[in-house]
Amino acid sequence: MINLKNNLLLFCSALLSIVSLQAQDKGKIIDRVIAVVGSNPLLQSELESNYQQMVAQQEAVKEGTRCKLLEELLYQKLLLAQAQHDSLSVTEGQVDQELDRRMHYYLLQFGSEERFTAFYGKTVDDFKQDLRDNVRDLLLAQQMQSKITGDINVTPNDVKTFYNNIPKDSIPLINAEVEVGQIVKKPALTPEAKKEAKDKISNIRDRIMKGEASFAALAALYSEDPGSANKGGLYEHIQRGQFVPEWDAQAFKIKQGEISEVFETMYGYFILQLIERRGDEVDARSLLIAPKVAVEDLLKAKLALDTIYTKLASDTTNFNDIAAKFSDDEESKNSGGLIINPQTGASRFQMDELGQMDQNVAFAIDKLTIGQYTKPVPFSTRDGKQAYRILYLKTRTAPHMANLTDDYQKIQSIALAKKQEIAIQSWIKKKLIGTYVHITDDYKNCDYTNKWVSTTQQ
Repeated sequence: MINLKNNLLLFCSALLSIVSLQAQDKGKIIDRVIAVVGSNPLLQSELESNYQQMVAQQEAVKEGTRCKLLEELLYQKLLLAQAQHDSLSVTEGQVDQELDRRMHYYLLQFGSEERFTAFYGKTVDDFKQDLRDNVRDLLLAQQMQSKITGDINVTPNDVKTFYNNIPKDSIPLINAEVEVGQIVKKPALTPEAKKEAKDKISNIRDRIMKGEASFAALAALYSEDPGSANKGGLYEHIQRGQFVPEWDAQAFKIKQGEISEVFETMYGYFILQLIERRGDEVDARSLLIAPKVAVEDLLKAKLALDTIYTKLASDTTNFNDIAAKFSDDEESKNSGGLIINPQTGASRFQMDELGQMDQNVAFAIDKLTIGQYTKPVPFSTRDGKQAYRILYLKTRTAPHMANLTDDYQKIQSIALAKKQEIAIQSWIKKKLIGTYVHITDDYKNCDYTNKWVSTTQQ
């Protein structure tokens, strides 16, 4: 069935809105309702967009594919109907956060906001507005699915039993995988650089306070916050805890319309203007000035790593220990320097996954043998700052049939998914008894897994 946890349908829902709108504009498609679940209609454009997405991703498309996709969409609508019945809700801040996350993904694919706008013929903000209802519905459906499967788990014995019951010719093939470690050195910010940044933002604040220019205008001109500068610094529907603590402390302290004092975070110096506060949610304008790294300080970071590389190359120290002690990357240093796969939470990456996350890492380790290190190489941290790192190839596995020794986490995930699927099928069967479902005649004869078409409809 549908995997809402991975947000597949959100991606498809985004495309379905665009495909539907563009097609209608060109007069090629008159959209229609092909099913109703509860009070929620399912449109032909939703099905067609999901189908086109499969084609775009070069997935296997065969007879019955549309019927399979339709059943996934029916399940989403059933989840949504039950979420509405149970009065589940999502905040506008949650919707905005998911929209921002998705838009970040889209923009990475296009390379720039300008290319995105040129391709779709609409701005990012307009695009997000078009997707808003789809995203809200998906988040409600995700909440409902969590109520069904959230408490399900598998024991080691469950995993072993599941694996032993897999037919030998159906054991999955595991592609080549790697584990990669890193030791990161970020250049220290000099007092002079910090003072320069603080003075600059203080001067900007003074101009706002004197009425020389609006917060929005100066944020658009000077802010170094990529998430809000092009919107005059505006952030809407921000939940408490969504940003760094220092940002929260100011946003939930100042009064409406007030300008905060200059405050420091890990990203640099900020000022805020509160637009509106609603309980644990705020709308605010934000302006960031980040201290600039001096070339000589960047060189010092590289020289520090050169010394560490010499020690590693002579095998006089342990990579895990040195990473934990000296690396400036808080996430990987706590796992002995290992980079964690954000999709799985584990330290293994398939090579294509690694390339999607960071093509430079995939290229740098390609020629390494297990246990080897790169020399210090430059890279940009997540917040866009320059730094250096040493990369380490801990393991590389060849393609192989899955086994409990090497692939326990993967088999555990498959076993858990199977157990969740059984629970979902049971839930669907129960809910279909009391939920209104209508499917148009041209889709009644699909070979559905569940009884979406009752005998009274046939």
